Formats: sequence, structure tokens, C-alpha cells
Amino acid sequence: MKIAIGADHAGFELKNTLRDGLRAAGHEVEDLGTNSKESIDYPDYARAVAVKVSAGEAERGILVCSSGVGMSMAANKVRGVRAALGVHEEEVRLTRQHNDANILTLGQRFTAPQHAMDLVKVFLETSFEGGRHERRVAKMAAMDVENKR
Repeated sequence: MKIAIGADHAGFELKNTLRDGLRAAGHEVEDLGTNSKESIDYPDYARAVAVKVSAGEAERGILVCSSGVGMSMAANKVRGVRAALGVHEEEVRLTRQHNDANILTLGQRFTAPQHAMDLVKVFLETSFEGGRHERRVAKMAAMDVENKR
């Protein structure tokens, strides 16, 4: 799977751990930065990953910041993105099955590296169920169009 990954300075270490683990598992990973712990603005990296996913240049995206919340908020500003904060495996499974989430956000401050890898594994291996959920995802897509004219 082709995955775009990014982080701010507060998520830099976990991003690198996830990137390396995903590559070792055979995924094609595009690392969009940041490349140091120097303070930067997280919306820049959220946008870079979100644009790749929205354009179909990456099948899924992963974003990491201190809490995961800022990245989620910023990424969801890009049309076609459904970014969700991952905390528990069942939450991540449901965001894929019911909401067709295409970007997972994680908080380095609150997520141990092994747990983060477990969440990413669930995110990548879980399929969208479609069916009744398809109608709801379509309504979200319509909201994108309404609000981003």
C-alpha cells in the first residue's frame, strides 16, 4: 500500500518509528516531513499529507503531532479527507468500517510506539463496509462541496 506520512516536531520521533516499521512491512511510504525536532507549524505537514491522499497519490495517510488533534483538525480542511484520531484499536476499526477514514492521526505524547504500530496495522487492514455507511460518507462528501466553494 502507498502511504503518505507526516509529523510536526512533537511527533517527529513516532513518525520515524512508524515510517521504518511500515517500510519493513513492505509498504511504500512517502515521508513528507518534518525531518527534525525544530519547532514548525503542524498545519503545513497536515496539508501535505492530506493533499496526497485527496489527490489519490497515496491510498492512506498517517499524521503525528503531540496530541493528534491538531493534525486531525487541519487535515480535515482538505476536500475528500476523513482524518480520525486513533486511540483504541476498536475506534480505529470503526473509523475505517463505518466512516472510510483515509488518514489516521496519532499523538506522540499519549501513544506508545508499539501501540501506535498496532493502531496503524488495524487502520491499514480494515476495509470500509459500504452499505448503509456509504450513504453517510456521501453526505460528508456533499458537505465538503457546500463548505469549500
